[in-house]
Amino acid sequence: MKKLNLNKSKILLAASVILLGVSCTKLDTTIKDPLSIAPQAVGGAPTPPSLSKVYEQLNQLLGQGNSYAMQTHTTDEILGPTRGTDWDDFGTWRKLHQHTWDASHNQINDTWNGLNGALFQTTLVAETATGQTQAEAKFLRAYFSYIVCDLFGQVQHRPATAAVNDLPQVFTRSQAIDFVISELESVIATLPAYTSATRNMANKEAARFLLAKAYLNKAVYKQDPSKPAGPYAFDAADMNKVISLVDQISANPALSISTNYWDNFKWDNGAKSTENIFVRQNSQGINVVWATCMGNHYNQAPSGWNGFTTLSDFYNSFDDADVRKAATIPGYTDIVGVKAGFQVGQIQGPKDQHIGNALVNLKDRSGNPLIFTPDVSLFFSTETKGIRTNKYPLDPASINDGGWGSSNEYVFFRLSDAKLMKAEAILRGGSATLSETAVSLVNSIRTKRGVTALASVNLTAMLAERGRELYLETWRRNDLIRFGKFNEPVGERPTVSDGSRVVFPIPLISLSSNPNLKQNAGY
Repeated sequence: MKKLNLNKSKILLAASVILLGVSCTKLDTTIKDPLSIAPQAVGGAPTPPSLSKVYEQLNQLLGQGNSYAMQTHTTDEILGPTRGTDWDDFGTWRKLHQHTWDASHNQINDTWNGLNGALFQTTLVAETATGQTQAEAKFLRAYFSYIVCDLFGQVQHRPATAAVNDLPQVFTRSQAIDFVISELESVIATLPAYTSATRNMANKEAARFLLAKAYLNKAVYKQDPSKPAGPYAFDAADMNKVISLVDQISANPALSISTNYWDNFKWDNGAKSTENIFVRQNSQGINVVWATCMGNHYNQAPSGWNGFTTLSDFYNSFDDADVRKAATIPGYTDIVGVKAGFQVGQIQGPKDQHIGNALVNLKDRSGNPLIFTPDVSLFFSTETKGIRTNKYPLDPASINDGGWGSSNEYVFFRLSDAKLMKAEAILRGGSATLSETAVSLVNSIRTKRGVTALASVNLTAMLAERGRELYLETWRRNDLIRFGKFNEPVGERPTVSDGSRVVFPIPLISLSSNPNLKQNAGY
């Protein structure tokens, strides 16, 4: 039986992910040093790393587990069904989807440790370097601070010059978002403008994008921590900040909404995309094979580990004409046998899983037709149940070797997200600019995705459109929380979850090691 752990060493090596991977049959529950933000040697902080080493901290954001799982499995985008003896993993995926995690959850602990390690590494450079190097490190520190603020509601900070026995300071969620905003505003002037050559590094447009994201979510992070699920009060001044920042991003002539949606994700997205603002390149120690193989069946090409699926209600929210739902890609679909987007129904692939052979209808391991069905259960699913995803189509020329040579760039920030942020900000009380309205902004994207224009847009329609445009880009949880929908029932989670679930708990060992941390409400 083929299992995830057979591929794990490749995943970790190719992606240089510093967090522990999780196999479908063996779970590592080791809790690492919670003071990973602190120096490990007597005598103070270590020598600052090189800037390239600091950028490598981004690699931990890639991969099917940890922070990626926390942002996706908790929503209506994705779930990890148990298939016989595969994928139970002591309930690690199930607890995320059902909002039943606690402060000992292995992926929550690993994510906390990894992100705090990244904060310390970025701080060493941000507080000791000068000029553009310092500005880039501060951008990265702001990015990791934002993620920690979003996930955990508290952000540790340890100055680069702190004594070895000094405990990290702790920013509240409100203080943390103020810090992120101040940090980003301080570096924009020093960072280079976005060009195709700066897409993989901190640039002005990337900083403006993250700053717009901070202002859009500011009401969430300023909320009373005892009532983190809201309701939230959005300030028109913050919304106008979002609009202004997006206008500045859009003014860069090198950026435009890609006519072909899949140019943003397939193997040549580095050359084809006109809207990817901030990416991680394949040459920088990452690979997106996991994004395909986490759902691919064992008998597909490349052979996957037959894990995660989307939910049928989410899939059904797409119009059939929407290229984001499914798209035939010449030179790919006719060779690999699948479309970009979602995979459902009878699945085709090259005979004997070898690219170059004729396409055939595939079978499951029992010799039955390989038909992916919309019905799926977290607890009892066969190998064919569940709609699979294909967000990063791999280079067909690389698939006979497992896809490891595919050169897809992983996308963090896109222009279409910025445009939708502006549309939402207008709906939340901001002033329209440049003759752009919420509906015109949404339709400027929809028409390029093959679907008809909308006559009007409200917040409900806005959330749905963000889901269709940005699925599996780790923004769905963030969006659902802001729209007050995160705790509502979804497939395989039939009841409303407690409002405390909009933030994750601080790991127990971290609380005992740093008394400056306080457990989040509800845990």
